[in-house]
Amino acid sequence: MFLPTTKAELDALGWTALDIILVSGDSYIDSPFIGVAVIGRVLQDAGFRVGIIAQPNVQNGRDITRLGEPRLFWGVTGGSVDSMVANYTATGRKRRSDDFTPGGVNNRRPDRATIVYSNLIRKFFKNTCPIVLGGVEASLRRVAHYDFHSDKIRRSILFDAKADYLLYGMADQSVVQLARRIRDRKSVEDLRGLCYISADVKKGSVELPSFDETASDKQAFTDMFRVFYENNDHLTGDTLAQRQDTRYLIQNPPAPPLTQEELDRVHELDYKLEQHPYYRKRGKVKALETIRFSLVTHRGCYGECNFCGITVHQGWTVTWRSTASILREARRLIRHPDFKGIISDVGGPTANMYGFECRKKLTKGMCPDKRCLHPEVCRTLKVDHSPQMRLLEQLRKLDGVRKVFVASGIRHDMVLADKKHGPAYLQQVVQHHVSGQMKLAPEHSEDAVLNLMGKPDRHSLLEFRRMFLEATKKAGKKQFLTYYLIAAHPGCSDADMKKLKTFVGSVLKLNPRQVQVFTPLPSTWSAVMYHTGKDPFTGRPLEVIKDIAGKVRQKRILQSR
Repeated sequence: MFLPTTKAELDALGWTALDIILVSGDSYIDSPFIGVAVIGRVLQDAGFRVGIIAQPNVQNGRDITRLGEPRLFWGVTGGSVDSMVANYTATGRKRRSDDFTPGGVNNRRPDRATIVYSNLIRKFFKNTCPIVLGGVEASLRRVAHYDFHSDKIRRSILFDAKADYLLYGMADQSVVQLARRIRDRKSVEDLRGLCYISADVKKGSVELPSFDETASDKQAFTDMFRVFYENNDHLTGDTLAQRQDTRYLIQNPPAPPLTQEELDRVHELDYKLEQHPYYRKRGKVKALETIRFSLVTHRGCYGECNFCGITVHQGWTVTWRSTASILREARRLIRHPDFKGIISDVGGPTANMYGFECRKKLTKGMCPDKRCLHPEVCRTLKVDHSPQMRLLEQLRKLDGVRKVFVASGIRHDMVLADKKHGPAYLQQVVQHHVSGQMKLAPEHSEDAVLNLMGKPDRHSLLEFRRMFLEATKKAGKKQFLTYYLIAAHPGCSDADMKKLKTFVGSVLKLNPRQVQVFTPLPSTWSAVMYHTGKDPFTGRPLEVIKDIAGKVRQKRILQSR
């Protein structure tokens, strides 16, 4: 059954109260793709009574009070997407649609949802049990950060929400540990993956430049972010402290990634793969169409694209599920009454990071002086596509499966780096796992801009394209590459966009449709560039377009016929 979201469900279970109530900016979709559902199921699996209140009405207390007050804590998340990104485009326009809201109309998620929900709880439950923040909005805003919509540095969201704790990252382990400590009335302040507020600097902490310093000095902000970013490794990360007002934010070292056995267990919990009936009566959610019959194979991403928040949230160590676990989940999908024989996607943040990791990183942590994939794929990583090839082959052979698609993005530079299995992997994907179009995210064509983005150069794209076209011809199929491109990234001039336009027209032979204007996500290197107007790695000045007209102009350069 679903986790309860109404008083009638509590009564049916014979429960008078819940241990934990989770409040989310998304509708309640019970799926391993939805963070609040995962946290709820993990806590339930650990023996706690958990309920969910999805997208509560913030104008009154009818929704937030309907399950009563929890015994242990409230868990608050803005949802699967930062609420400001969910609500506004990069040019400041209010989004009309929301894939996580019933009916698809963007009318249920408030701006800065994590803060609003925390205040809503305090309004109707005075002196309540602890409020614990989590999810991507809290994770990316856990220290002083650049906020694009107000164009200023904001304090840690923990302070603005007036919450008690913040769990950053995926938090499967740490949320159960926190619940047990609160239940047993034990101290929580040494838990990994936890942020809290303290009157003093914790002994042994690395002290970051204060909020006031970072708000008034762009170099101090850059220096702060560098130390913050470098301490995201669970093997080498230190405890961080940052003065916010008269008090300090304390960030404990990151929680270690789940083991394969733990990750298998998380994904094999009793998810219903449906929207809760209480919310479904308000309308369907579009997100469910994409995720219901998809399979998560791994977590984490060592791509470290400078504009992306995945590394800061999920971590840069990739952990993958066992083949046996994925096959068990696939068989469960097959038994679903609405399954039509098509597995929509098999992947993760990047599809082809399944089944291998850098052995050095697993024992010593992330290299302080180089990245796994940029400016080129590190030889120590030893890219190996054979585990995913075997997995895909076994999924294709399951009774009841007609097609298995790899819809998650593929890192084309990794395919090229795998001399032994890369060509065969691409041929297999082209032959069996492309639904007409394969998604690639080169983002740009000019090497200077690509370097600022942390993306591979265009020569690797052209070589991959050549291999894809050959593999498609060999398979006897009409299939295409779809390219995702970015306009107005820091350091990208109108001249660069014109060169990109020429490149996609004359070389890629297309008029691009998948073009987005750059959005400075909190706690990303690209947001640092946008705010400071400098390359944080070299110190050289960058052209940064901040006016809406300039951003729209760059997008139109690329999309003009």
